[in-house]
This record gives sequence, structure tokens and C-alpha cells, in this order.
Amino acid sequence: MDTLLSLSNDLAGAVERTAPAIVTVHARRRLPSTGIHWRPGVIVTADHTVRAEQDITVTTPDGRALPAVLAGRDPGTDLAVLTVKDAGSATAALGDDAALKVGHLVLALGYGPRVSWGVIGALGPRWRSWRGGEIERLVRLDLTLYPGFSGGPLVDAAGRVVGLNTSGLARDARLTVPATTVTRVADELLRTGHVSRGYLGLGMQPVPLPEPLRRQLGLTRETGLIVVTVEPDGPAARAGVLLGDVLVALDGAPVSDLDDVQARLGSDRIGVAVPAVLVRAGARTELSITVGAQPRRRA
Repeated sequence: MDTLLSLSNDLAGAVERTAPAIVTVHARRRLPSTGIHWRPGVIVTADHTVRAEQDITVTTPDGRALPAVLAGRDPGTDLAVLTVKDAGSATAALGDDAALKVGHLVLALGYGPRVSWGVIGALGPRWRSWRGGEIERLVRLDLTLYPGFSGGPLVDAAGRVVGLNTSGLARDARLTVPATTVTRVADELLRTGHVSRGYLGLGMQPVPLPEPLRRQLGLTRETGLIVVTVEPDGPAARAGVLLGDVLVALDGAPVSDLDDVQARLGSDRIGVAVPAVLVRAGARTELSITVGAQPRRRA
């Protein structure tokens, strides 16, 4: 009984320590979302919950409604940064997301505050989202993210914020963007307003490669990526890529799905000429594509 009471008190204490850094974000109709006062005057939240770019307000824990400015957004990591004046509330006490282990007890907090508790269900290495965002570590949660919880903090047993929770990065999965990723992306958004990523200007989809063709060309993968659209005057178009070409290698690495391509298009590759190997009319074709900067689009 004493052990359970102690655990209960510790969890309640973790909520009490984190709650002053939680704000309510009003940037979409009907249901607000949760935000974290990451550093003085800087609020981070889940990008998919920010439907407006103007007339955004946040409500502080003491009930004050403050106007907020959208400093930048990155759909790739599902992060948005808002700035406010005279926030006055406490900022998040950050923990070490690298120290998380499968089975660790964690809390997901929403505005109110509201809380859901569970464990770290799975961990993985650095990964890229389906929108191309690079995230330092895969953190999958075994708990419930209730409506409005996206954008709120994941809190460890010591009451430290180790990430930002979101339901917007994977279907039917509850994930956390680690605190190290949040800080890195927030810094870039505050500095430039967006996160730069490379792009080729191609629409592609996987296609099987016949075994005789693979043997003839010495290909190791069973699938490649057939080009179905070429953006006019895009990087690939300028390099000579044609509709119907099948991309099988990029920047020295074989590719068989879109994730493979995204992995070769980090911000460090913008402006760099990378080799591309394609199959064209049954023959091997090699081109050099200078990676462009992905155009900014309204979310």
C-alpha cells in the first residue's frame, strides 16, 4: 500500500511540476490543442493542429489569453513554433530523451491539465516521417492521447519533459517527437521560419524489376521507383530525367521506395550534384542531379 501511495504521489508531483509550462493553443475551429512553453516567449505545438496563420491565441495556466505569432512550421516533424509576449508562466524543465528505455513509465499531459499515463512501448533509431522530416529517435507510446493532447509534453517519472506528443506523424500510432528534435527544429524555425529540405521535383512510385533485367544490369533490389511526374524546370527535369525512367540508385545508394530517396535529401545535400542511376528503355542510364531546396507550401 505504501509503495502504491508513494508512486501515486510521485506521479501527481510530476504533473504539478509540468502543468505551469502547459498552454492551450487556439489555432483551429472547435477543439483547441496543447502547447508547451519551451523557453521564455516560445511555444511549441503540433503543426497539424495549427489551422490558422493569424489570429492565434494561447491561454496560460493562470487563465490569461495572449495573442501569438506563428514563427514557423515544419510539417515534416509536425512541429510549429509560436511566439508570445509577457507569457509569464514557467518554462518546461527538459529531460534526457536518450535515457528513455522500453517500459519506462511516462505521462502524456494536455491542457487543463489533463493526463494519461502508460509506458514507452518501443524505441528505434533516427528515422524520417512520411513527409521527409528527420527525427532523432523513434519513440512509440503505449498510452492514450485524448483529443486535444497533440502538442503536449511527454513527461518522465521525474517530471521532466522528454518530448512532444503527436497523433499526426503516423496513422493509428501514438508517437513522441524527442526533445532534442523539438529544440533543433524550433531553433531553425525561429531563425528562418522554415526547415530546408532537398527535393528532386519528381513524382515516383515503386515498380517491380524483372529478374532478367536485374541480372543484366547488376541490380541488387527487386524494386525501383518509376517516374510518373516530372516538375517542369525542376532539378530532375534540368538533369534530363524523363517520364517512365526507373530510379534504382541515388547518391551512391540503391533506392526501392520513397523513404530511401528522402534519406538522401537532407538539407546538407541542397545545391550538391548527386549521381542518379536509372533504367531507361531497358538500359542503364547515369545522370547528375543538383538537389534543389523544397519549395515552401502553405500547410
